[in-house]
Amino acid sequence: MSLSIGIVGLPNVGKSTLFNALTKKSVLVANYPFATIDPSVGVVAVPDDRLYKLSDFSKTQKTVPAVVEFVDIAGLVKGASDGEGLGNQFLTNIRETDAIAEVVRIFEDDNIIHVDGKINPLKDIEVINLELILADLQTVTKRLSNLGREIQQAKKEAIIENGLLEKIKTALDAGRLASTVIADEFEKPFIKSLHLLTSKPFMYILNKKAGGKNLDEIKDERYQALMNFFDENKAKWVIVDAGIEHELKDIDDSEKKELREGLGAKDDGIDDLIKKGYELLNLITYFTTGEKETRAWTIGRGWTAPEAGTAIHGDFKDKFIRAEVIEWDKLIESGSFGAAREKGLLRTEGKEYIVKDGDVMEFRI
Repeated sequence: MSLSIGIVGLPNVGKSTLFNALTKKSVLVANYPFATIDPSVGVVAVPDDRLYKLSDFSKTQKTVPAVVEFVDIAGLVKGASDGEGLGNQFLTNIRETDAIAEVVRIFEDDNIIHVDGKINPLKDIEVINLELILADLQTVTKRLSNLGREIQQAKKEAIIENGLLEKIKTALDAGRLASTVIADEFEKPFIKSLHLLTSKPFMYILNKKAGGKNLDEIKDERYQALMNFFDENKAKWVIVDAGIEHELKDIDDSEKKELREGLGAKDDGIDDLIKKGYELLNLITYFTTGEKETRAWTIGRGWTAPEAGTAIHGDFKDKFIRAEVIEWDKLIESGSFGAAREKGLLRTEGKEYIVKDGDVMEFRI
């Protein structure tokens, strides 16, 4: 299951630096707009202590984590929806991702140019979101125009889609994201086909600088305005020091904490970012474990056991008979599959079972 998160933002907010820290993959980083022209893609392991505890439990030969894909996309500028800067390319690249992570700077540094000449994270978000909204407005307006003949012919599907488009257009005209529109059961199938930018899940990455003038540390009114915006919109967000994490990207994990503290940073925001990105995509993990391999499998929240089996092989859904299931921690506490079975902790589940995050499963087909 391959799902991707597009890293977007204004020029010089730290997108490519963050991407390097995330993926340990070298992309061009420079202190000027459009340093990143072609999107770079990195597949990132999802941090999960449960996987490695199960691996130790099984004395496994191979451990395979769940992954999430991040895409580094060229910097956006005001007017992107009209083709300014690399606007058209930006919008095409972001349209191909499943979720959006907006990077905004919350530190002041005269040596790093800001496209507006000053730091204001909420204004940055408003600029980015407005360009996405304007692009969606063009898409919706064009689609409404194309539906005209089908509406005249009283085609049921066209009438339903038209009603949805009118609701979305009203929201976009008011400066709201398409995701704020509640679609009914008949309208939902049309949402995906529209490929709207603002119907995607959003999260925000606040990029700070250790030892610098960070808005969150000085209790700046700009930071409070940002927090108010997040609260009002129930937004997901995370704080990251992209610069330090980029510097430490090639350092062994056991040494990172000490070096991070020495550089003046407190936490590893990268792990939090990856985990929140995984949650943003509404994904969960189940495990398979044994002597040969322990693996984390990515599925959508709410999937049934046969659907979850397709993560291993597409045939599992049709050939599914049953699955043996146990919570990962109960398996470890039991000491073995045999002991877990004797205690009645290893359950047999059928086709209707909804897989839970952290389940250890063995499929019977």
